Amino acid sequence: MRSFAIQSVRSLRTIRTTSASEPFLSTRSASRVSTPASQAISETAKQEGGTVKGSTSAQMQSEVGKQQNFEQAAQEVGSKMQNAPDQVTQEDAAYIHSREGRVLGRSNPPPGSITSEAEALAAANEGRPNTGNASQATAPGSNSQSAQDRSDNFEKASAQVGQKMATDPESVTKGDGDLLHSREQRAFGTTSKGGIASQAQSLARENQEKGTA
Repeated sequence: MRSFAIQSVRSLRTIRTTSASEPFLSTRSASRVSTPASQAISETAKQEGGTVKGSTSAQMQSEVGKQQNFEQAAQEVGSKMQNAPDQVTQEDAAYIHSREGRVLGRSNPPPGSITSEAEALAAANEGRPNTGNASQATAPGSNSQSAQDRSDNFEKASAQVGQKMATDPESVTKGDGDLLHSREQRAFGTTSKGGIASQAQSLARENQEKGTA
């Protein structure tokens, strides 16, 4: 079976690169979103005869684990940014930077992410020059609901196409890949190299070349 890694917001579980001006998502919301990813992993593991190192299901579990770790850090630091912004430290910023970087697969998270906002706040609190706008991180944004909607839409598309990739990879189409790419871009302002969207697009191109989709 083709190897791919589903990143659940918490979608894949939750707020992978959500701006600090958008309230961090609650544990209740995260738990609601995790179910499709868990089902996809379980289904893939059954088809592979179990989860073993290097298998598709193992890779999927690894990606979800990274996302869960980032979500925990985002909730902890995000809460501090909202409720006690003057107490955000460089340690907080480094903590969230590390967790977000692992999820995105890049050392420098994009502008507007919770990491960049935390770093700007920490710099302001410690009296160091910074290029961020810390004031934006001190209050919830007016578009928090639309951010939640974008995250939910990406999660739904990820679960749908991810299941297709796990059970019938030759039927993945260009439309599936484009849908995920669009939803991921809208939800997070960027797409992750090697993420489910890029994997789906790559698979779709191969299927087109073979004439299976």
